[in-house]
Formats: sequence, structure tokens, C-alpha cells
Amino acid sequence: MTTQNPSLTIGAVAKRVGVAIDTIRYYEREGLLPEPVRRASGYRSYDESAIAQLNFIRRAKLLGFTLEEIRDLLALSADRQRGVKAVKQRAQQRLAAIEMRIAELQRVRDGLEQLIDACPGHGAPEHCPILRALVDVEPLP
Repeated sequence: MTTQNPSLTIGAVAKRVGVAIDTIRYYEREGLLPEPVRRASGYRSYDESAIAQLNFIRRAKLLGFTLEEIRDLLALSADRQRGVKAVKQRAQQRLAAIEMRIAELQRVRDGLEQLIDACPGHGAPEHCPILRALVDVEPLP
């Protein structure tokens, strides 16, 4: 541990990073954070590196990376030989997955928009195109 604030409590770390205490414990169990040093009382003791690592995890999650992908990114960030190239490849893979998800959501939006436009908003439920689409076995538009 570093000598810079070597004895931060889990609550102080959680507050500084903006995550819940249970989130920190979860990341420790998942191996995303190293086990912290324990005080004589048994309480966890963190340093600034834990804050940096938690910020890394939080920002990676905001970019859409899964916890498994974040685990890989953390390992690659320490790899001086192939780290940057591999990180770029992981980011490109994540972007491709996001673009596929966006295309899927656009198809869903378009289908829902068509159903909404076709629905008069009044009348018998059996004539509602939205309700019919939800019970029909035919594919949606």
C-alpha cells in the first residue's frame, strides 16, 4: 500500500468514488479489487490505489463493459508489451456490440411506432393492433 492515505475506511472510499459499500465488497469477491489490508479490529483499510481502481471500474461500466471485460482490461492495463493493442481490440469489440444493440433497439422502436400509429386509441380491445400484436404468433412488423 502507498503511504498516501493508507488507512481509508470502506465508507470513506465508497463516498469518494460514489459507489455503495456493498459494491466494493462485491468487486473484492469477484477479484476486481485486491483484498484490502485488515486493521487489528478486522476492518478493511484502503489506500489511494483502491480509489483509482474503483474509478477505473466505474468508468468502464459507464462505457458498457461487462465485469468480465473489466477484469480483462485491468489485467491488460498492467501488460507493458501488448496491453494497449489488446485494450483497443476490446474497446472495438465493445463498440461493435453496442452498435448491434442500437440497431436492434431501432428495429424495436420502429415496430412499436408502427403499432402506435395503427392504434386509434379507442374502441374494443380485440380491435387494438397493439394488443393483437402481443397475442399473435406472427412476427411483428
